[in-house]
Amino acid sequence: MAALLLELPPPPFFICNHHQFLSSSKTTLHYFPSKIPPPLTFTPTTTRCFLPTVTSSSIPEEEEEEEEEEEEEEEEPHSIAVACTNAPDERPQQDRRKVVQIAWEKLVRWSRSWRSKNNKTDHLERTNKVVVLGGGSFGTAMAAHVAYRKSNLEVQILLRDPLLCQSINEKHCNCKYFPEHKLPDNVIATTNAKAALLGADYCFHAVPVQFSSSFLEGIAEYVDPGLPFISLSKGLELNTLRMMSQIIPQALGNPYQPFVSLSGPSFALELMNKLPTAMVVASKDKKLAHATQQLLASSILRISTSRDVTGVEIAGALKNVLAIAAGIVEGMNLGNNSMAALVAQGCTEIRWLATKMGAKPATITGLSGTGDIMLTCFVNLSRNRTVGVRLGSGEKLDDILSSMNQVAEGVSTAGAVIALAQKYNVKMPVLTAVARIIDNELTPKKAVLELMSLPQVEEV
Repeated sequence: MAALLLELPPPPFFICNHHQFLSSSKTTLHYFPSKIPPPLTFTPTTTRCFLPTVTSSSIPEEEEEEEEEEEEEEEEPHSIAVACTNAPDERPQQDRRKVVQIAWEKLVRWSRSWRSKNNKTDHLERTNKVVVLGGGSFGTAMAAHVAYRKSNLEVQILLRDPLLCQSINEKHCNCKYFPEHKLPDNVIATTNAKAALLGADYCFHAVPVQFSSSFLEGIAEYVDPGLPFISLSKGLELNTLRMMSQIIPQALGNPYQPFVSLSGPSFALELMNKLPTAMVVASKDKKLAHATQQLLASSILRISTSRDVTGVEIAGALKNVLAIAAGIVEGMNLGNNSMAALVAQGCTEIRWLATKMGAKPATITGLSGTGDIMLTCFVNLSRNRTVGVRLGSGEKLDDILSSMNQVAEGVSTAGAVIALAQKYNVKMPVLTAVARIIDNELTPKKAVLELMSLPQVEEV
């Protein structure tokens, strides 16, 4: 083809301000100045297009067959050819699918290999009895979850209310929180602390933070020194600023009481409905964390482990206060932009304080941090968010709390959070504003104005 083009006679040269064209009745040749690269053109009478453009009519008939054969046999490296066809090139799409398939197969192989190497004794098989302290929504949901894991596992819920205890045992449901959900047959309720704790392998603590210390002191004599406590409670003790990892061993009088903190995006109702989620167990005892992981992990609940107890606990406590702030924004109808900006700022403030207290930044962006924060701030099932929505709508805090049948930990935690921030010299504008609103020292509207009037600073 190249040789054929070189044998064509040179066209006459016309001087003009535009590209030069040579036209004839049968042949159309486009010529361009040497410094300007010729554009790619298409001629309707051809099936392949070349630069310079040559129509089929410009090639002698006796050479057409030879030209077609040359096109099939070889293709000049420097020639630019474009197939004039409407059929899409499916090869890139097939290549992408192949990459995804290979990546998924690698993940499956890794999963199988990991399971074969870590096929150790399942702690669930060796667990015979579990006790849950507190019959609230989350305590009940966790009791049901563990009971479903093993049908012959004895699960006892320790309650103070004899009527609720009787209702659970007779109707086999917690009618106060889950009237439409039947509990597993191996879940029973009791008010006898000694009987409940006797022979227990694990103890789930689901008592609200502000009442935990007095409750534990009342049952301390029945608690085995080696009984692992898995804390489901989130918050800070108002007067002492203590977290559950400090409250439990001190209330029991045993500084070496095994402790695990369980946290993550987990509404009790969705656990009862067996919807999938993921949580994290944190303990300074790595073996205990893995044992708790094996006890709880199932097809609907993924469990990660961590040794950052401080990070998991402080994130779980502060997210309740931030959820109140998110609810206030919703109640005031400030829009989606405001909501996203506020939650982002709140996450930053939580990170500031947590890292000052020794937590790992990765924990704050994990399940117990960002995961739980998103759930609590954006979903209507959140008790703390509900308090904020009603505050933003103009209701009084006392009226809100008196109408609720569950504890919103963020209300009592807000003041403790600010005291903790002052102790570690951390500025927390959003969470401080929530505390002032709760103390009735600031209206939601004025709090927004003051926050928006803060100095414009560099993001850190």
